[in-house]
Amino acid sequence: MQNTGLHRPASAARVARGDWTSWASTGLEAAVNNSTLALDLPPVPEAANSSAAQALWRTVRDELRKTLPQGEYQNWFEQITCCGIQENRLLLLANSDFAELWVNRNYQDLLARQITLAAGRNMTFHLNAPAAVPAAPTVSGPLPAASPVPVLRRQETAVLPAAINADNTFENFIVAPENAMAHAASLAVASDPGRVHNPLFIYGATGLGKTHLLHAIAIAVMHRSPRARILYVTSEAFTNDYINAVTEKALPAFRRRYRETDVLLIDDIHFLADKERTQEEFFHTFNDLHNYRKQIILTSDRPAREIAKLEERLVSRFSWGMTADIGAPRLETRIAILRKKAASSGIELDASVILFLAERIARNVRNLEGAIHRLQGYQRVNSNGLAPITIETAGRVLHDLLLEEVKNQITPEFIQTKVAEYYRLPQSDMKAEKRTAQVAFARQVAMYLCAQITGMTRKAIAEAFCKKDHGTVIHACKTVEAQMEVKPDTRRVVDYLTAQITNQRP
Repeated sequence: MQNTGLHRPASAARVARGDWTSWASTGLEAAVNNSTLALDLPPVPEAANSSAAQALWRTVRDELRKTLPQGEYQNWFEQITCCGIQENRLLLLANSDFAELWVNRNYQDLLARQITLAAGRNMTFHLNAPAAVPAAPTVSGPLPAASPVPVLRRQETAVLPAAINADNTFENFIVAPENAMAHAASLAVASDPGRVHNPLFIYGATGLGKTHLLHAIAIAVMHRSPRARILYVTSEAFTNDYINAVTEKALPAFRRRYRETDVLLIDDIHFLADKERTQEEFFHTFNDLHNYRKQIILTSDRPAREIAKLEERLVSRFSWGMTADIGAPRLETRIAILRKKAASSGIELDASVILFLAERIARNVRNLEGAIHRLQGYQRVNSNGLAPITIETAGRVLHDLLLEEVKNQITPEFIQTKVAEYYRLPQSDMKAEKRTAQVAFARQVAMYLCAQITGMTRKAIAEAFCKKDHGTVIHACKTVEAQMEVKPDTRRVVDYLTAQITNQRP
């Protein structure tokens, strides 16, 4: 008989995963009794499932329990079991594919270090999931007559959607005063979706971590409930899906996709502005999910009430749950972010270099991360990771990014100056209590431009104009937008001032 390819029986699959005891009682006996069966088996490990291996793992887990926050330890390490020791590797088994992926990505160095310390010698680990099945072996000769081998039932596992970045976890999110409320609300939602903060509405300027929190919620929910139906899309994707469904007469399928989900996460909901039919569809989608206690999380670059041409009934519903804002990172936060990103990227940066970057990259977190990635790439290509990064090197490698940051440091004072010059008013009128029509409207235009150009919060803008209530800024923005709609001259003035301010930076 010619050699025939045959899938390895479930018992052999268990050997590849490290379930050595199960193999000893099933497949190994069959292999010994029939010399014509030649399976490509791994060597039996040293002290498989021995008391020494179990004792080592107990010691490692005790140290991890002391080192990590309670919730973090319970989520990722409490369910891991030890299968034995093979050479210098501790064989571990996670309870799902997702847990295996997560621990290998986020805790590899920590876990290897704790195992080495507990063992008193250099050791590493191999973490696998229950359903990892190796490639099929080659079988030569006639097959033995054998009773059917029990099939190992695959455990429920979480499948990470392609749109979710596995690195965007709660553990990797730097918590600071400017984002603490959004972070806490996101944790609460992930712990009990559909029952607290529904909907959760997070707003803030671009690159501050809104998408990171959406991904973190999705990842945490998937880990706790692998069978949960989770859908993450941008509002642009929702709009395009709806248009395609209408065009192709496939609305029932579209509605099943969006309404038969347990957690719906929509990024950049402000994109729905001025899209009446899409807003109508989302209104009914929102109601359907909310009525069945399904969790809804939305992000925007501004509060719901400041989204132009968004239906009032949607504005009202977006306020039913929890609204949390994320502000620009302070210097201390930027330093913490740079340190964490540098450590996770394996790049060593002197404190002076980190301070240099933190002082010059102030607008958002995304640019801080981009700076670290570029320095990492430079170091790999030019010095094999050996030469230290100096301030001079960082300035040269990141020249265009740092220049962009300088150009974008437009202050409210600069905007006030330009607006006052155009309307031929003293700059002091921008902060004064004068209520004449000309002064009042010029002040409103300046507030509107601050909101459009600087990315500042409405509260910060109000303070820059010596106003106690940020409602004044909201009213100013709505007034200017309304005037631009009906008066072409007003739109031309605003466009002119925008160009003047952005092209003649301080």
